[in-house]
Amino acid sequence: MSDWTPDFLQTTRASYDTIAKEYTAAFPSGLSHPLDHALVTAFAELAASNGTAPVADLGSGPGHVTALLHARGARAFGVDLSPAMVDLARATHPQLRFHVGSMTSLDLPDGTLGGILALYSTIHVPDDHLPRAFAEFRRTLVPGGHALLAFQAAQEGAPDRLHLAERFGHGIALDYYWRTPEQVTAALTGAGLEPVATTVREPAGEERRARAFVLARRPLEAG
Repeated sequence: MSDWTPDFLQTTRASYDTIAKEYTAAFPSGLSHPLDHALVTAFAELAASNGTAPVADLGSGPGHVTALLHARGARAFGVDLSPAMVDLARATHPQLRFHVGSMTSLDLPDGTLGGILALYSTIHVPDDHLPRAFAEFRRTLVPGGHALLAFQAAQEGAPDRLHLAERFGHGIALDYYWRTPEQVTAALTGAGLEPVATTVREPAGEERRARAFVLARRPLEAG
């Protein structure tokens, strides 16, 4: 990240640093539903088809899904905004690589990633910063490389933004942005990525919102 850091990155990082241990205990696997697991597994297979190109898990948290990608044959590494989350991931999965970073400014060369996973991490990116994040996705993916996004979907008639000042008994300042699959697909297309598939499942258990998965890819270059 540059010397100038947008406010939302600072507050999101500080909030997850504060609740890192409790968050990890509350969400031990990172995937709460068999369909979620199946979609991430399918993505790992797609990403692994790009040879030795690595796969970035953006918003990797404690690293459990990064480890799943690795177990499914992808050369996965994790990137998270929160240093506390990165420390937890490194301690739990010492065989894997994790570093602090932001999806809005990835410290990665152009055209080097075989895949990008953003599992419930774009929900903290405001609308006016989302195009920059998706432009970074396109820049860093190899031609034909896939990106899979998962997020809680917006609901008709309900607010499309939530601010939390407390979680797990800690004071925080965390903003959530709810979007429809159509809005996310349009933003990805605007960044030069091709939509491949969209899946929406209804809430399960204690979930309050539908879960949406959008798969896109960087177009193959004309030969």
